Amino acid sequence: MASLSADSAVFEWASAALERATTFNSLQARGTVRLALKKAGLDATTVNVIGMTAVISRLLPKELASRKIENGDAICAQLTSELKQADLGAAPAGAQTPEDVFRRIFA
Repeated sequence: MASLSADSAVFEWASAALERATTFNSLQARGTVRLALKKAGLDATTVNVIGMTAVISRLLPKELASRKIENGDAICAQLTSELKQADLGAAPAGAQTPEDVFRRIFA
């Protein structure tokens, strides 16, 4: 069943960036990012830049390694750098800090 909620601009950006940086097609890139978000307790419809930065830097390298993508750490470092420079809007009021996200990931 298709989701009725639109994915966040941050999720769309990260999925497209991962597709460009790897041999993944769109479905593979979106699925990989979605699984990493789920492991962090985040959702593709609401994730913000802070949350996605944490996921890309801490969880996505392992997801890429499990899918036999070489240089996953370097790819994720590049994606993190590009995401911080992307103009995807300010974090909404009440946004979680990186520490909040890391606490949930590693709790």
